[in-house]
Amino acid sequence: MERFRSLDVKSVWRRFAAGLFFSVAVLSLILIDCRPASAIPAFARKYGMPCSACHEAWPKLSPFGQQFKDNGYQMGNDRDAPIFQNPAYWPIALRITPNWHLEHQDNVIVDSPTGNNTALANITTHGFDFTGMDILTAGTLAHNISFQLVPSSDETGSFHLESVNVRFDNLLNSSWFNLKFGKFELDNLLSEKRILTLSANGGEYYNYHFQPWMAPGAPSASYGFGIGDNQIGMEWLGHSKNDRTRLSVSLLGATDGNPDFQSGIGGAAGRSYDVFVAGSRAFEVGSWGLQRVGGFAYFGHAATYPQYTSGGSPILGTGVGNEPFYRVGFIGMWYLKKLDITTMYFYGHDSIYLGTNTPANAGSIGLPPGAHAPSWNGALFETHYTFNPQMIFINRYELIRMSQQVLDSNPGDLGNLDALTFGFRYYPFMNTRAGLALHNEYSIVWNRKIQVSPINGAPIDLTSSSLMFGLDFAF
Repeated sequence: MERFRSLDVKSVWRRFAAGLFFSVAVLSLILIDCRPASAIPAFARKYGMPCSACHEAWPKLSPFGQQFKDNGYQMGNDRDAPIFQNPAYWPIALRITPNWHLEHQDNVIVDSPTGNNTALANITTHGFDFTGMDILTAGTLAHNISFQLVPSSDETGSFHLESVNVRFDNLLNSSWFNLKFGKFELDNLLSEKRILTLSANGGEYYNYHFQPWMAPGAPSASYGFGIGDNQIGMEWLGHSKNDRTRLSVSLLGATDGNPDFQSGIGGAAGRSYDVFVAGSRAFEVGSWGLQRVGGFAYFGHAATYPQYTSGGSPILGTGVGNEPFYRVGFIGMWYLKKLDITTMYFYGHDSIYLGTNTPANAGSIGLPPGAHAPSWNGALFETHYTFNPQMIFINRYELIRMSQQVLDSNPGDLGNLDALTFGFRYYPFMNTRAGLALHNEYSIVWNRKIQVSPINGAPIDLTSSSLMFGLDFAF
């Protein structure tokens, strides 16, 4: 049977090389006028700080920026008051990224003259585009009471609430007693919300979201979850005065951040709670900089069937048959002056009922033959080289390896993943009202055996890549 190809790999690389040459040429002209960056919106407007105080490269936080965030967006001076007004202060930041991008994917199942879904094709698309938009506002409601609100839209203008929370800081006059309520990002040292890569393939940390495949071509687990997703619940955070030691515990609803229990089987979340624990310790190493090591663990539950249905549809919030899953990881953030290296190790485990999408009330007799509780290992290696406050180079490699497949009949490497992303961001200016980054990125992801060829029925790999040149701006 004929195999359709819209563009071969050599053509993709030729486009990438041409785009990279163009970006470097433009960058060389810009660097002739390499002025120091000054400040960023919106807190920079209020405090009059340089951008390098809170960001190594926007939106990546510096140690001081992390401490400012941990202190509830407070500096400990009279400007913390919500009634303080700086003529330059506007408490809202808008962020969006117009761009040109190229997407390539091989082994796409397509129709052919012999029938539907009977052939494979390599598909490439490219053109001008734009991302969704974030509206960010955060600050203090009163002394030691802070808030964050982030309405966010996709490219079509459909809005949702990415973050909405209130935090009570320094309760009992102690930095070890801070409470947060609402929807918020988990206390991840490596923040996916502040990721420096933005393309379709490079805009997330795959280890944060990975769920095992039941079989080639079959869906992965039916419950939704991601450590990188904002969750709904409450968090206790404690830290030392200098922020070198940090501990946090979060009690979360089992909805993966969705409102009105819209998660789980048919949208019926279970009536259970998840727990996320994180801790880290920082220390100086000579003139190299502040190093940090830590760990985290997520202990979750997911419903496997709804207790009640109406017209055959699950009633929201009535998920039962909760089954456990957990993720554990260790992180190191290493600084060698201008070069920083982040290393992570992940381990994941799902209940056998979650891995096979089997209702827990079916018991062992309802499980497919040769079924197991899936488990896997993952790793991340990310480097940044901050050439100066206006230029940062980025490189990241992630891998995921299954150690226990869901079914004995699965290929041993089903679901294994490798992801490589590299690029650079250049900031021609950053002042108290606006900032602009010239964003250049290439990302490629290899997924093993996740679909079945319509030609011979064999499991096949899926490779996808993104090339992106954008103007990332905030106002």
